Amino acid sequence: MLAWELVVEAQALRSQGWSISAIARHLGVSRVTVRGYLSGQRTPGVRARSVPDPFEEFAEYCRLRLAADPHLWATTLFDELVALGYAGSYPTFTRALRTRELRPVCLACKQARAVDRAIIEHPPGEETQWDWVELPDPPVSWGVG
Repeated sequence: MLAWELVVEAQALRSQGWSISAIARHLGVSRVTVRGYLSGQRTPGVRARSVPDPFEEFAEYCRLRLAADPHLWATTLFDELVALGYAGSYPTFTRALRTRELRPVCLACKQARAVDRAIIEHPPGEETQWDWVELPDPPVSWGVG
């Protein structure tokens, strides 16, 4: 895996007419590596996985479960996957849900986040008074009433 800086340097050297072999010697990597980055087949900073993704076989199940119930808790879904044989951790599971964008957008929940709120103006350092609901007969132990 090459860092962004080395890929940028390789591209600059290639635009100056350097051969792939010369760039590889200059950077201390193989010609195959340089060719892969210059052709766009490889991405800087992204390491190829050495083992298959353990979540991949469960992705479709999660997509279907979340399509049926978009409010399903991730912990509940994780427990179901563990029962089905998922061996990954909970943080790895939730990261896989986010990166694959498996949870559908719920418009009702999305609109509820933009609830109007009143801003009570007050000078710095002074207290803000909050108005609460008056209870008809508070208990005597409260000392109110």
